[in-house]
Amino acid sequence: MGKGGALSESVLKKIILSYTYVAIWIFLSFSVIVYNKYILDKKMYNWPFPISLTMIHMAFCSSIAFFLVRVLRLVEPVSMSRELYLSSVVPIGALYSLSLWLSNSAYIYLSVSFIQMLKALMPVAVYSISVAFKKEAFKSDTMANMLSISLGVAVAAYGEARFDSWGVILQLGAVAFEATRLVLIQILLASKGISLNPITSLYYVAPCCLVFLSVPWIFVEYPVLKASSSFHFDFVIFGTNSLCAFALNLAVFLLVGKTSALTMNVAGVVKDWLLIAFSWSVIKDTVTPINLFGYFLAFLGVAYYNHSKLQALKAKEAQKKAAQADEESGRLLEEREGEGAGKKSESQD
Repeated sequence: MGKGGALSESVLKKIILSYTYVAIWIFLSFSVIVYNKYILDKKMYNWPFPISLTMIHMAFCSSIAFFLVRVLRLVEPVSMSRELYLSSVVPIGALYSLSLWLSNSAYIYLSVSFIQMLKALMPVAVYSISVAFKKEAFKSDTMANMLSISLGVAVAAYGEARFDSWGVILQLGAVAFEATRLVLIQILLASKGISLNPITSLYYVAPCCLVFLSVPWIFVEYPVLKASSSFHFDFVIFGTNSLCAFALNLAVFLLVGKTSALTMNVAGVVKDWLLIAFSWSVIKDTVTPINLFGYFLAFLGVAYYNHSKLQALKAKEAQKKAAQADEESGRLLEEREGEGAGKKSESQD
């Protein structure tokens, strides 16, 4: 009885911890999205400089990561040659900087709710790019699922009250660059046995992003900021915003490390619905019935995709366990045959 009680208590503790990690990630992700919208939107804080905001985030994250890795030595840096850094990390950093720049720019033109609906296309982009890079095999049923998600997003876009073509182009570009980055991480880093946690990832990637972003910033935003004498850097606003962005990176590591990437995908769907509700009720963005119907179609497609991935993972794990069991059986059989042969030899003597 006591043993069963201890087991159930342990399971309960794991469940509570898992839900806590999910809640922390949802809260921080929610906060960063809403905070960025608040800063960039012309009707709110009115600081429409997405490259500058992203550079502030990268500078802050680089500094904290450097302090944790090099000064406090709380995290061990990954052994990486200059050639590996230039061939693997730099392309990932370039894609990450473009993804962040474009996604932050979209907040100026689109509502928070509609941006979340467009982000539902991420599995479509990741699968399509994985097939193009031969990381995944083309399957007609998976592609049909991707088309259903795309159809749902198209319906949501059709029903959008504040549709802005340029904003949509920016967000779709952000999705494409982010999907390519995720696939390249598998090709350039994971395949070489290099695993980066969020701290080491920021330590290597954030300075690279800062350098890449500085190029368009000099030509696009710096002249405007220089001409504007009214702007004064608000350390409270930008400091807390950067702190939220850094904490979100840690929360991603916590969630994926303690649960799974699939849990994060499911939590992402919950977060999207919460953001849509928040956008409609608090920010007063217009959410139409066609919007919701289209996003619900996309949501069903994403849910089915996540379910399929889970089934595939379970099948792979079962296959692995079966192979290990067969190997163990074979080893025991060999040992028994060896013992039998030894006894036969002794009896003949």
